[in-house]
Amino acid sequence: VSESINPEVKYRMFSFEIVPQVSLYDSVAAFSQALELGEKDLIITNQFIFDPFIKPLDLPCSVIFQEQYGGEPTDVMIDQVKAVADQKAYDRVIAIGGGTVIDIGKVLVLDGQWTTADLFERKVPIQKTRKLIVVPTTCGTGSEVTSITIVGMTQKKTKLGLNARELYPDMAVLIPDMLHTLPYKFFATSSIDALIHAVESYVSPKANPYNELFGVKAMELIIAGYKKIRSQRQSAWIQDAKEYLLASNFAGIAFNNAGVGAVHAMSYPLGGEYHIAHGEANHLMFTEVFKTYHSKKPDGRIRKLEEILAYYLECDINDVWQEMETLLEAVLHKKSLREYGIEAEILPAIAVGVIETQQRLLANNYVELTAEEMTKIYQRLH
Repeated sequence: VSESINPEVKYRMFSFEIVPQVSLYDSVAAFSQALELGEKDLIITNQFIFDPFIKPLDLPCSVIFQEQYGGEPTDVMIDQVKAVADQKAYDRVIAIGGGTVIDIGKVLVLDGQWTTADLFERKVPIQKTRKLIVVPTTCGTGSEVTSITIVGMTQKKTKLGLNARELYPDMAVLIPDMLHTLPYKFFATSSIDALIHAVESYVSPKANPYNELFGVKAMELIIAGYKKIRSQRQSAWIQDAKEYLLASNFAGIAFNNAGVGAVHAMSYPLGGEYHIAHGEANHLMFTEVFKTYHSKKPDGRIRKLEEILAYYLECDINDVWQEMETLLEAVLHKKSLREYGIEAEILPAIAVGVIETQQRLLANNYVELTAEEMTKIYQRLH
């Protein structure tokens, strides 16, 4: 069990990469001094992050506060932020925040008079003309090491992803202290998202020995932290902030190389239509999707995954998904779909929509899921 690589798996030809430089700093002050942040830098962040961490440094950078334009990223929000950014002169984008801030930062380095819809529908060329430095302030997105950005398309009422090498940050900066002001629910949803990144990428058909190593280490760190929360108290996570931040980074490296599948694909309509937070929506889907995977193909890669999880969860291999549900419930209560106002009658249509719009992710499924099987998953969660 201590070996994360499955010797019985015959891997396809693969490549593996970590593009951004990854740096760890003790403080924002040390980071800003090392990179000499100045007038040609555009910081995109949140006011609640800026005031305690950045404002005291009196930096001459331009600043955009993401929350002035909305919550999770949409095409409308990004178009509005771009209009403001276009009025400023900057050579580097410094994205300091969670997934929304980072997703916006990734496109602000692109040149041209594009709209978000045209960009994500690949109707315009993707040309990077500025540098991007990302400082994550949550422990879930892993976006600081990926070439992917996600946006809610308001007309289509779902989320779409854009994957291009130009979206890689040039530098990923980890500052554990910045997690300490994170509200508990945001910690919970983001870290669960990181755990799912690690687990989904492990069973992806694109998996390789390198992403397995990063993914398994992420699982180990997150599960160990969750067990402390269950046995002690919710605030126990703060003492492990560095471990959660590293786990998120490791999981980001893992899924950037191997992808995520049906858990994310099935969660996107819940975020796009019902505005359920990304990590929370993934939490809803997680174990039911993997139970379905197991029922369809119990003796493939999922068996090795279950051995690893059984070791870290300290349970019998046959109880892995039930024990995972129990542990996650101690971290964050999982509500039913009906509690979000989702009607049972529309669940088949949601499943069909996933098939129609999320093939980029569904290609990474452990086994293929039909619209009928997805509907049954939604129904069990209703």
